[in-house]
Amino acid sequence: MSDSNPPIPDSTVDAIRLRTKERLYVICQSVGWGAFLVMQIFFTRVIRESQGNPQTFTADLHIAMVILSGLLVSHYARHYIEKWRLKEMGWVRLLPRALVLAAIMSIVWSVVGYGWIYGVLRDSWSNGVNPFILVTISIINGTIAYSAWLSIYFIYHVFDRYNRSEIERLRLTAVVKDAELRALKSQVNPHFMFNSLNSVRALIDEDPDRARQAVTQLANMLRYSLKAGATETVSFEDELEVVNDYLALEQVRHEERLRLKIDVTSESLSHSVPPMLLQTLVENAIKYGVSTRPEGGEITITARLDNKTLRVEVKNPGRLDDATTHGRSARSTGVGLRNAGDRLQLLFGDQAKLQVIQTGKDEVTAIVFVPETAMKRSLRSTRPNRGEASVGSLQEASS
Repeated sequence: MSDSNPPIPDSTVDAIRLRTKERLYVICQSVGWGAFLVMQIFFTRVIRESQGNPQTFTADLHIAMVILSGLLVSHYARHYIEKWRLKEMGWVRLLPRALVLAAIMSIVWSVVGYGWIYGVLRDSWSNGVNPFILVTISIINGTIAYSAWLSIYFIYHVFDRYNRSEIERLRLTAVVKDAELRALKSQVNPHFMFNSLNSVRALIDEDPDRARQAVTQLANMLRYSLKAGATETVSFEDELEVVNDYLALEQVRHEERLRLKIDVTSESLSHSVPPMLLQTLVENAIKYGVSTRPEGGEITITARLDNKTLRVEVKNPGRLDDATTHGRSARSTGVGLRNAGDRLQLLFGDQAKLQVIQTGKDEVTAIVFVPETAMKRSLRSTRPNRGEASVGSLQEASS
């Protein structure tokens, strides 16, 4: 599985979100109708006691039953809200329909409530008010109550729909980001492999033993490339090791023309970087700073950890404004460096930077800033023991 896949599947996230939403609905229904019940019992008792007619426990049960029926009416109304797709309508179309629905819910509530008390329980009508007027007032009050309930319900779903659209937008962004990252990786790997094969081919006739060693180094690079394609970041130490193999292959072609200097602090080795980042910078430095010069040149690699940000510099001889050097094209197309910069932006955001500047009369420096990240994925556990020269030994051999 690719490390770019989300740690929790989308279906699981949606299921958790749905359960949370249902739990919130139950809590709101219970708290809202429960508070309505308490207020009804309290004010009814106050009014009856002021009239010298204390409220009985049976009367409290009747009120509780009426409130419970109101809760059930609101609960089962959700079926018709879904059926008529009211949550998908705009406010202009929704408003009249919501008012009609609130009136229907209020009528059902009043019929159930009065029918239960005076029809099923056969309670006597002790109120001097005309029943038609009392039911009409009850329907009006119920319509107001259900209008408030529907307002809260639809407002919540407006925000829920907005949140869902944001989630989908973020998911789409993540998918696009992952696709871009994979496309960039696919451009990096064949490029450096082609150059490495050229170095191995040059050794086959001249030095078969060295050619076998170069094949081993190339296999290490290929293995690293395949593993790197399945992860977003690797440790800088792993990246430095594969660059060690690449430089060993390049020294076969350039021999003493390629000189190397490495200055890397120990604390920078565990920092996370995109796969093939350093290799791209070193390859660019050799191609445009060493290969184009008969006398060759020195490549300097330095790495420091400054305030949890890794600063990597790769220096090579050359000038940014030179169109040609010794009759050969020396101007870079910038594809490799632009590729590396794009991967940095996708993985680390705007805090990551890659810039190429003229730092001397005949010196160009590529500088990379890689901020600290929570992604600490290393290929060390999947790589075999190399048995090859370490970075330190390569530095000594080329100094």
